[in-house]
Amino acid sequence: MRYKRGRQIPDAEGDMTPMIDMTFQLIAFFMILINFSEGDQNQLIRLPASELAKPPDTAPAWPITLQMTARGTVFYGVDEFTLDNLRPVLDVEKELISRRGGDFRNTTIIIRADRYAKTGRVQELIRLCQSVGFEKFTLRAKQESP
Repeated sequence: MRYKRGRQIPDAEGDMTPMIDMTFQLIAFFMILINFSEGDQNQLIRLPASELAKPPDTAPAWPITLQMTARGTVFYGVDEFTLDNLRPVLDVEKELISRRGGDFRNTTIIIRADRYAKTGRVQELIRLCQSVGFEKFTLRAKQESP
């Protein structure tokens, strides 16, 4: 009996199309689930609870989020400012919005103040924003169930 040694089994190649389809479906699924609105929230800020608080109906066109700590300092993004140092930053934001074709008067300033922040400091922050030219404000609070 003779055996043929030169004969090889061909390599099996899998079709990668279903794997690629599944990958794109997972990417789309997680993109839908991700909530980007929590990305601009500082965990140091503990919002006050209110029964009257409700989520906004629509998202503002040009939002600027300012977060006031209990000490009275203000976070804009990841940078922390005192009220005295915040005016130049607001001036720059006003200029950027105007350059992008937006109307800074339609910009909504979202203020997330810590529950232990003094009301007078929050009012000073609003006055500072008004002196720069901003007119619309939203105060954030945690919705408390009745």
